[in-house]
Amino acid sequence: MKLGAHESISGGLHKAFDRAVSAGCEALQIFLESSRSWQTKILSEEEIRLFKKKAAETGISPVLGHASYLINLATPDDVLWRKSCRMFLNELERCEVLGIPCLIIHPGSHMGKGETEGLRRVAQALKDVLIATSGFKTKILLETTAGQGTSLGYQFEHLAWLMENTCHDGRIGICLDTCHIFAAGYDIRTLESYEATMHELDKVIGLRHVHAIHLNDSKTPLGSRIDRHEHIGKGALGIEAFRLIVNDHRFTNLPGLIETPKDATLEKDRENLSVLRSLANTRRKTRKELK
Repeated sequence: MKLGAHESISGGLHKAFDRAVSAGCEALQIFLESSRSWQTKILSEEEIRLFKKKAAETGISPVLGHASYLINLATPDDVLWRKSCRMFLNELERCEVLGIPCLIIHPGSHMGKGETEGLRRVAQALKDVLIATSGFKTKILLETTAGQGTSLGYQFEHLAWLMENTCHDGRIGICLDTCHIFAAGYDIRTLESYEATMHELDKVIGLRHVHAIHLNDSKTPLGSRIDRHEHIGKGALGIEAFRLIVNDHRFTNLPGLIETPKDATLEKDRENLSVLRSLANTRRKTRKELK
């Protein structure tokens, strides 16, 4: 697994690479623009040049984008839905220009209209955006969620339905978030529960569709449906869950990205990545192997 972190783009998109180097990242995740504003602007040639120059100089790869949290493709509000679709389209266009292979997005919240209607709205948005970006290389990765409030994506079946009901020609995949699936009720703390969850994921969606993993511990217990990230091994998931996932050969070479709590010096990022690296190739033996 290529380990990395979500880093700030403060001061310019290219500045994220300096922070990634400081944190010891092999891979990187960024927002494409401010995650707090609906305002968008066209990237200048200089911004694109600096981004690609830093990517080449640092060798950090892949770089993944994360869509703004303002975007809600499941909203029943037509004005907000169109606004969300426009912003999502803009962010996909940015990814394509910058050579970013994947854009991660939460499916959205149905705001009380029900999961069936919410999923229908998301599917329509995805269809429209995919048509508008026909020929693009950038993939859309639907992220598993904790299921907080009225958010969709906390069941593997939600994501499978969206993939099945969108003609995407391989341009839609999955981003698996360890904190989110745990909070949603999928246990991965022991070898038995981990394999059971991965079997379910493979059966419902297909492990081949997982293109990125968010490595986050959880402040809240199994099935809490509350999304609160914790430092690796310091939360309710515990260290063994991460030992299992970083040593899973099925995820070899995928980006494993932390979104754990930040500090100004990035020391916590360095610590979390160090813990994850210390777990590689240290899996516990199965009962069968011990015999």
